[in-house]
Amino acid sequence: MRGLLPSPADEVDPISAYAVPTGAGDDRPFVRCNMISTLDGAITMNGRSGMLGGAADGRIFQILRSHADVILVGAGTVRAEAYGPVRLSDELRQRRERQGLSPVPPVAVVTRSGNLDWSSPFFTEAEERPLVLTTSDCDAGEQQRGERVADFVVAGDERVDPQRVLDHFQSVGYRSVLLEGGPGLNAEVVHVGLLDELCLTLSPRLVAGHGPRVLAGPELLHPLDLDIVHLLEDGGFLFCRLAVRSNLRA
Repeated sequence: MRGLLPSPADEVDPISAYAVPTGAGDDRPFVRCNMISTLDGAITMNGRSGMLGGAADGRIFQILRSHADVILVGAGTVRAEAYGPVRLSDELRQRRERQGLSPVPPVAVVTRSGNLDWSSPFFTEAEERPLVLTTSDCDAGEQQRGERVADFVVAGDERVDPQRVLDHFQSVGYRSVLLEGGPGLNAEVVHVGLLDELCLTLSPRLVAGHGPRVLAGPELLHPLDLDIVHLLEDGGFLFCRLAVRSNLRA
């Protein structure tokens, strides 16, 4: 993997390149979003992102997960992408353990309805018990079934409130959050000013169609400015690490 910005480099260590900034998470959990997009702006093909990536993208996906205290994802993404339990390489697991972390991070799923497959490997084979972030009007039957394999946290009344989600994460000691979508959840986090970084993989592919973008929902009142932390390249894929300007940390 070579570096293009901020300075050219023939070989870059991606684990170090994606380290959480010093001081991040001191006042509230640091939120980093990881997404992939084609050159024409699609984040999925046939409803899934898998066809857009490659080996290098898969490596960055694992590295970003290894840096997180918790992974945050919407229920729609869990269903569409057929999420399984978190798996990390021995190298990444050992690195986390040296830092006093669990070998893999838990996954927190945002759902109002609780409509999830509680018998899927995502729940039954999880090394770290998943969290389900839901509302006070979540279906009682679904919650009763889900509590066998996951911990439930009420984070809103009619909708899950991203601020209450982060408040909960902070209360249990999570300082670094990896947001993996979908676009609606991404937009909610952006709208309330809680996004710190976007890690965007640009796939050298075109797919056309009318699929979703990185953010979905109402247009922002003003464009959100981001600054380039780095730009890496491997196999034609561009790996952009971008910091939200208003949320830059020292």
